[in-house]
Amino acid sequence: MDYPAQSRSHALTRRPQSSVLLVLAAMAVLALIVLTGCGSSDSSDSADGSAGSGSSAGADAGTCSYPSDSGAAAKDVAAPDETPQATGEVGAAIATSAGDLAITLDAEGTPCTVNSFLSLAEQKYFDDTDCHRLTTEGIFVLQCGDPTGTGSGGPGYSFADELDGSESYPAGTLAMANAGPDTNGSQFFVVYDDSSLPPDYTVFGTLDEASTKTVADIAAKGTDSGAGDGAPKEKVTIEAVTVGE
Repeated sequence: MDYPAQSRSHALTRRPQSSVLLVLAAMAVLALIVLTGCGSSDSSDSADGSAGSGSSAGADAGTCSYPSDSGAAAKDVAAPDETPQATGEVGAAIATSAGDLAITLDAEGTPCTVNSFLSLAEQKYFDDTDCHRLTTEGIFVLQCGDPTGTGSGGPGYSFADELDGSESYPAGTLAMANAGPDTNGSQFFVVYDDSSLPPDYTVFGTLDEASTKTVADIAAKGTDSGAGDGAPKEKVTIEAVTVGE
């Protein structure tokens, strides 16, 4: 569904290979409209889902589920073990061409998400991949985690959201991109300035102040096209993700 220009959301999407996309809305009110199944013509997106659906019930029993999805893996990786090993807060670092990003992962609140992220990092899934999307209007995020650099790549499996409905997205938030309820894969986004989003995106960690500023400095240079949504003008390549840094 197309909206008048003043009503279109500034969207951040994860594009599954089936080409069904989720719109991340610029304003919470607009997001609630868009997330009922209409898309923004600015990015040819469609959306599905409602806040708070899917809470990784398996994690409550100490296990997680990572079923295969319809898309082939962008890199050859194995699905994570169903039993998370990490607990509490986990320190890690994302080494990028723009500088290192120090992150703290919430393995207590989002065990299945952190379990997947750590598994992909250990298998070097993120190594030598470009952050493919920067949004500088309405919402303020840098999106990464797709080895194809197209917004359509994933690890070949999906897993459930870990939400309680109270999620917010201030500067320094690390959260999962998705294509609807319970469709998490490998793509994630970093929030470099406070952003209004519905609580539909699993928040699984935070960046420290210096790392958030590093991303904000990238964003200050804009997108390669000069639009408010596109590939970052300064290419950002993830070189490695290490744990315990």
